Parts: sequence; C-alpha cells; structure tokens
Amino acid sequence: MTAITPDIGRPSVEVEDNYLTHTRGFASWIFTLDHKRIGVMYMVSVLTAFLAGGIFAMLVRTQLLVPSGLLFDAAHFKMYNQVFTLHGAIMVFLVLIPGVPGALGNFVLPIMLGAKDVAFPRLNLFSYHLWIFGAVFALSSILLGAVDTGWTFYTPYSTQTDTYVILMVTGVFILGFSSIFTGLNFIVTIHKLRPPGMTWWRMPLFLWAIYATSLIQVLATPVLGITLLLLIFERTMHIGIFNSEYGGDPVLFQHFFWFYSHPAVYIMILPAMGVMSEVISTHSRKHIFGYRFIGLSSIAIAIIGFLVWGHHMFVNGQSALLGTIFSFLTMTVAIPSAIKVWNWLATMYRGSIQFTTAMCYGLAFLFLFTIGGLTGVYLGTLSVDIQLHDTYFVVAHFHYVMFGGTMIGFMAGIHHWWPKITGRMFNEKLGRIACGLVFIGFNLTFFPQFIMGSHGMPRRYASYLPEFQPYHIASSIGAYIQFIGFAMTAGYLIHSLYAGKKAPANPWGAATLEWTCTSPPPHDNFKVTPTVGDPYDMSNIVWDPKENGYVRDNSLAKSYSTTHQVAHQAHH
Repeated sequence: MTAITPDIGRPSVEVEDNYLTHTRGFASWIFTLDHKRIGVMYMVSVLTAFLAGGIFAMLVRTQLLVPSGLLFDAAHFKMYNQVFTLHGAIMVFLVLIPGVPGALGNFVLPIMLGAKDVAFPRLNLFSYHLWIFGAVFALSSILLGAVDTGWTFYTPYSTQTDTYVILMVTGVFILGFSSIFTGLNFIVTIHKLRPPGMTWWRMPLFLWAIYATSLIQVLATPVLGITLLLLIFERTMHIGIFNSEYGGDPVLFQHFFWFYSHPAVYIMILPAMGVMSEVISTHSRKHIFGYRFIGLSSIAIAIIGFLVWGHHMFVNGQSALLGTIFSFLTMTVAIPSAIKVWNWLATMYRGSIQFTTAMCYGLAFLFLFTIGGLTGVYLGTLSVDIQLHDTYFVVAHFHYVMFGGTMIGFMAGIHHWWPKITGRMFNEKLGRIACGLVFIGFNLTFFPQFIMGSHGMPRRYASYLPEFQPYHIASSIGAYIQFIGFAMTAGYLIHSLYAGKKAPANPWGAATLEWTCTSPPPHDNFKVTPTVGDPYDMSNIVWDPKENGYVRDNSLAKSYSTTHQVAHQAHH
C-alpha cells in the first residue's frame, strides 16, 4: 500500500504505508495498540536488558580469572553476590521469560493467524507497560542496595539480608502480571481469531508452542506471585511462613518457588522450540516431519512440567519415595523434548538446507540443547545429583538449556523474521561469522564447567582453589568471545536498518501466512483474510527474480497434492 504525497514545485513522491510509517512520534509508539509495534518495543527492551545482564556476566567472569578474585577481595564478596544475583534475575525475569513470547510472539502470532491484531489490544499494551514498570521497580534496587540472595531469593537468607529484597521482589511480582496477561491474550487470540480453514491441525507449530507456553504462564505464574507476596509479608511483619525463627519452614518456600520456576523453564524454552520448527522447515525447504507429534509434544511438556519441581530438592531431606517419583517424572519430561529433536533432524534429512544465519543458529540450538538435555539426565538421577548439586555442573547444564536453547532460539527467530519486521535484509556473511563466534565462545565458556563441577567446584563462590584456575580462565575467554559475537550481531542488524537491501515479502520461501503480506507489514496486516493452506507445504513456493524473493504459484500445489496423495495411498 502506498500513499501519494504532493510537494509544490517537485514531483510527487510515493511513501510506503506500513506499520512503521502509519503514524509518527514517540506517543504513537508508547501508546500504540498495534501488536507489531508492541512486539518491536518488547524486542528493544528485552535486548537492552540482555545487554545489562551480559555486562554483569562479564563482571562475574572477570572476577574469576584468578583464584582470589580480580575485582572483589574478601572484604567485598557481598558485592560479587550482588553482581551474580543481578545477572541471574535480569536474564531470567527480564530476558528469557518475556523474550520470545513478548517480542516475536506479539509480532508474528496475529499475522500467522491472518488476523488484524490480538484479541485484546489494550491488554496487550498494558502488559508491556507492566513489564517496563516492573523492570524499573526491580532495577531501582541497584541504586539503593542490590539484592545478594541469588535469583531464587531463597529463605531464610532473603528474609534476613539488609539488601533491598522487597523492592526487587515487588518488581518481579509486577512482571508476573505482565506474563499472565500476555498468556491470557494469546490463548484467547488462538481460540477465537483463527481464520476459516485453520483448524488445530493446520496451525503453524510456533502457535502450538506459544499456546502451550501461555497455558503455563496463566496457571503457574500466580504461584510465584503469591510466594513473593508471602516473602514480603515475612520480611515486614515477621509472620512466620518461611523463617524458622518465627515458626516457618524454609523448605516450603522451595516447594512454592520451584512449582512455578520449573514450569518457567518451559515458558522460556517452548517458544524457542516453536521458532525452531519454523526455521528448520523453512530453511531446509522441506515439509516438517511429524507435525502432530511436535504439536502434541508441546502440550505434553506443558503438562508434565508441572509435576517435576521436586528434582530441585533431592538434597533437602524429602523421602526416598518422593525423590524416586520426581526422578522418574524428570526422565519422562525428556521424552517429548526428544520427540521434537528427532522430528527436526528427520525434517532436515534429504532437505535442501540453506545455511542462512537463522539456520546456523538453528543448528547451534540442536547441538547445545541436546547437550543440556542429556546432562539433565545426570542431574535427574538421585545418586549422581547428590554429588553434583550446587556445583558448576549445574551452572553448565542450566546455561546449555536456557542460553543454548532459549537465547540461541531467540537469535534464530530474530534473524528469521528480521526482514519481515524491518523490511530490510542484513549481511548474511557477518551473521554467520557472528553465529560462529557465539557458538565457539559459548562452548568454551560452559563446557569446562561440566569438568570442574564434576571435580567438586561449588557454584556462586567468589574465590576458589588454584587447581580450578585453568577452567575458569577458559570460561572467561569464552565469555569475551561471546561478547564480541553479540556486539557484531548488534552492529550489522543496526546497520541494516538504514543501509540494508529492501526485503521482499518472502525472502526465505516459507509457507505460513505472515510471509504473504509485504515486508514490513501494513498497519492492518491484510486487506482481506488470506487463504489458509498447509503451513509447511512449500511445493508451490517458487523463486521470482522480479520480486527478488519467493512467490506462491497455486498451479503447482494441486499437482504436488495429487502426486503425494497417490504416493500416500500406494504406501499404505
């Protein structure tokens, strides 16, 4: 859609009308009801928080270059505790949980449905404002007395420390409401705004993942909110809920916290898995393998994820029977994740793989997430977990799943939908180089931590025995390499905004509905509701040199469908 802008004394100039140019000014963004602009604001905010969390991570790794600590001596180890607490809290509550749903989910989900917007646009904007308010509230504690409890806020220490726990916890409490409202909005949108012909078994798998994630957000997040509210009451009124000095039970806090926080692992990872289904199918130029299994596995992960919280507490004195049950359930939840990995590998088999930046991040995801999942089997085994609990083995496992899974998946999604979001293409060569740096740096950072953790190096220590120094040096060098990779990524993405080539409507050859509108999309997404087909049938998507992108040729779809129907009948 274009608009003709007359200019006296000059030829008329065509100005493209899209969601970026439809209205202008700061107020038009901060008070917008357009899901696309809200998604962009989420992306900018989350990536800014990612930069802050990354800086704190670099301070941690710099401190651990020498056994006695490079930045904080023994008299200032509390400051080290504050630094790694801020790193963990920012990354979990401000980056990993809201990242993919808030940024990519908000932008892509309605367009994937062929809809104009989400079901509740005002609630969507309110969710973003709550995120900003919660983030400001939580991070303001830095100016007064940053929290030193770790991102889990474990009692009884969190009820006794003189740092500003209440301020941080209140911020996380507000962020929880943002998460709940976003999940509720997505559930209603998927139920009510699917276009004619888009049955549950014709939805893109990204929507299945977002749907499963939203269920967890709505059902689990209130538990965290109530727990943090009780923690505030404990600190202010000494009621005796978690603090044994007042007749409370610290283990009760662990049960409440992990009942939310283990499902929260899947709030982080499930959307990234949805991104993987889109990226791997599209950039392998092949129909997704095992569509229904992948879709149902997302729901299975959401359900079983509520039942495994006790594996975080194998050493807290719970009964052997309870520990055995939680260990069994931990092994069980690995099955639907393994189904996804298997189906993604089968999708790539004999596919025409295009090694785009998005696909490189997709391959990195498969490698890193698989390591994270397999090492989780060790920690889910009772006898092994007792030896590895609270060591760097847990740190490495956590980062391979959360960063190697969620953040790498987020990066894959950003590169996959960047042309659609911005209307500009980025430098693919620099993208692949940066992806390589992040991949190498990540493994150099965290793989040595498996080794020193198995040798007994405790986590969260500001100093350590000299025998562990080579591993810490390797980890710190790897962190610096990662930082360079992400800095390069920021550079070429920002550069693409003003110097990148104009993106076609469908640069990758995908078949889902968001690629049928222009790049960037119009304000209302579609003039008419688009025709729904198989979201992974790319047989009729052909390259058009005039468009410098892919277009749909419906004459090919019928022959492809007939051919495969005959082949299907012959097979059976």
